[in-house]
Amino acid sequence: MKNIKVLGTGCSKCNTTFQNVQEAIKRSGIEAEVTKIEDIEELMNYNVLVTPVLMIDDKQLVKGRIAEVNEIVELLKK
Repeated sequence: MKNIKVLGTGCSKCNTTFQNVQEAIKRSGIEAEVTKIEDIEELMNYNVLVTPVLMIDDKQLVKGRIAEVNEIVELLKK
């Protein structure tokens, strides 16, 4: 099972990324646990300077932009 985290402050880009992750999981059929982290103090623990950040299995793969659904599906397959 994949561990996915969307890091962000709750802005529209962060929310869109989170929705795209949900859609990518549906399309791919891959089992995943998704966590949305919005707490500023917790974000600092990840050394995040720009949001949103998409993490899969504790690797920061997309930073500072919205991850598209097809892109997330490809990342989940790796």
